[in-house]
Amino acid sequence: MFKKQLFTVILGFLCGCTYSALQAQINQDNLKKHIYYLASDEMNGRATGSKEADKAAKYIQKHFRKFNLSPKGTEEYEQNFEAKITRVKVQDSIRPSKNVIGFLDNHAEYTIVIGAHYDHLGTGRDGGSHDSTRLGEIHNGADDNASGVAGMIELARHYTTNDITEPFNMMFIAFGAEELGLLGSKHFVEHPTVPLEEIHWMLNFDMIGRYNPDNSLAVIGYGTSPQFKSIFDNVESPPDLKFYTSKEGRGGSDQTSFYDKSIPVLFFHTGGHEDYHRTGDTADKINYQAMEHILNLAIKTLDNSMEQSKMKFQATE
Repeated sequence: MFKKQLFTVILGFLCGCTYSALQAQINQDNLKKHIYYLASDEMNGRATGSKEADKAAKYIQKHFRKFNLSPKGTEEYEQNFEAKITRVKVQDSIRPSKNVIGFLDNHAEYTIVIGAHYDHLGTGRDGGSHDSTRLGEIHNGADDNASGVAGMIELARHYTTNDITEPFNMMFIAFGAEELGLLGSKHFVEHPTVPLEEIHWMLNFDMIGRYNPDNSLAVIGYGTSPQFKSIFDNVESPPDLKFYTSKEGRGGSDQTSFYDKSIPVLFFHTGGHEDYHRTGDTADKINYQAMEHILNLAIKTLDNSMEQSKMKFQATE
């Protein structure tokens, strides 16, 4: 599907940091806690407009407050909008939804956006389920996308506790209603709470929990800025993790909304599997060790991007 440019495993970074040292920055126990909560039966699949989706949003806000991120929504951390269900006919087709936005203000000129959607399919009755025989049963959405949200929260913890003032601000956005057509990210880019021209680039996590070494980690969006080449020249795979780059800026998730506004993007994704949009996407099947490696790779990518001047956009189509 994508042109693969495999990177070889090297033991150390150019900066002299080893992956064994870097791994301490990501805590697997935190990842498990977030995913087991967000993908629990109690959360009933986090369907857009449900009380469980609202509960998930409040869980994310709780951690943003804990990390002393500044609220950057339109109502504190929340950016509310209406989402419409179009895949199936339901009486309540217009649903309330929200983005949850926290801001690490480093008093810099430009901002890096890190995003992940927190909604899923509920019990599959609003459309999207890949198993018509299991409608009415909980689609837990552990990989899709409790994994991405857990990764985003863990990066927020890292960057707010690393005792470093980075040369860029960082905005963490949990998007609502992605499963209904990227509605949360589309709403944000049409109603941004920081000027779009001040965004350095956007990193999206969607389904980073089911790493398969036969498929590798896809890093999509490599072609959306010529500067990604120099960024990845100094990024090596952690042990036991292979990744490949793909030039495309689009790819069926929230980075597409930013790409459409001429903002460079990357999308980290471990690929489809037999439980995608089915009831079997549960927290016990997540590869937490690989997630730790993936997030360490994200940290190195983010840190390298902070050595760049404002990222230049390049269309891939």
